[in-house]
Amino acid sequence: MNEQVRRVLVTGGAGFIGSHVAEAYIRRGDRVWVVDDLSSGRRENVPDGAEFVHADIGDDEVRRLIADVRPELINHHAAQIDVRVSVADPARDATVNVLGLLNVLEGAREAGTRRFVYVSSGGVVYGEPEVIPTPETAPKLPLSPYGVTKLAGEYYLNYYRHIHGIEYVALRYANVYGPRQDPHGEAGVIAIFVNRLLGGQPLTIFGDGEQTRDYVYVKDVVSANLKASDMALNGDGGLDGVAFNVGTGKATSVNRLADLLEDLVGTRPGREYRGERPGELRHSTLDCGRLRERGWAPRFALRDGLRETVQHIAAGRVNA
Repeated sequence: MNEQVRRVLVTGGAGFIGSHVAEAYIRRGDRVWVVDDLSSGRRENVPDGAEFVHADIGDDEVRRLIADVRPELINHHAAQIDVRVSVADPARDATVNVLGLLNVLEGAREAGTRRFVYVSSGGVVYGEPEVIPTPETAPKLPLSPYGVTKLAGEYYLNYYRHIHGIEYVALRYANVYGPRQDPHGEAGVIAIFVNRLLGGQPLTIFGDGEQTRDYVYVKDVVSANLKASDMALNGDGGLDGVAFNVGTGKATSVNRLADLLEDLVGTRPGREYRGERPGELRHSTLDCGRLRERGWAPRFALRDGLRETVQHIAAGRVNA
């Protein structure tokens, strides 16, 4: 993986995180193709210099693209990411997150792709963990169809590694936030809060607000992807041997998050507390020691990342 110029395919590269990752590959001199069906991504997110293909990851067109491009590296961010959608429609969730992944993997196998970076989820594959911060070796007990499909993806990749020789790294993300995040679903809580505060609307908090999450800034997630794209993979180590948590190791309650954002925006329109949402985890914070041992560490303190995010969303409202 030491070539100066690699052919890189980023699925979901018009989305929030995937577009930042595609941008980083371009900056380091790689030739990048972006595949996205624009169901949640935006065409304007695709970075300059990337070749964009509007397609669903389950389409035959994607297999043909992989055959033509023959990428050395595939970074797989395309997914159905809403836990509530997965609960309401498990088949739809599996169609995207399992069958779509398999379509890309079969294309990778046929094209001889050497490295596959897979986005898993540290927030759901462990379920309600007994150990916090939670290490990669913790029991995998997902409590939503979304968590089940993300874990299933890791098992499929493990199969392709052993049988077909595709090297892969699974990145188990904490709660990622930052510019370009859409204010939809639990993963967009920061964007939701900022938009409401900028509009002078009260914040809606489910439960007592003392549930905690590990919020990691998107720029730190990008550096983890670059590390995963190049790191040496030694030994077998099983499923967890090639999986790395990506977070900060610091728990932040929803109430504390609201405090920080109210301070940064400079307004306090109030809060509305509602009943807990069924199936929501109480606490989720990741132990990222294994990735730190590989030379990665988050550089952005929560307040600093939130400040950049607020500035980005505010600028977007002004220009809208």
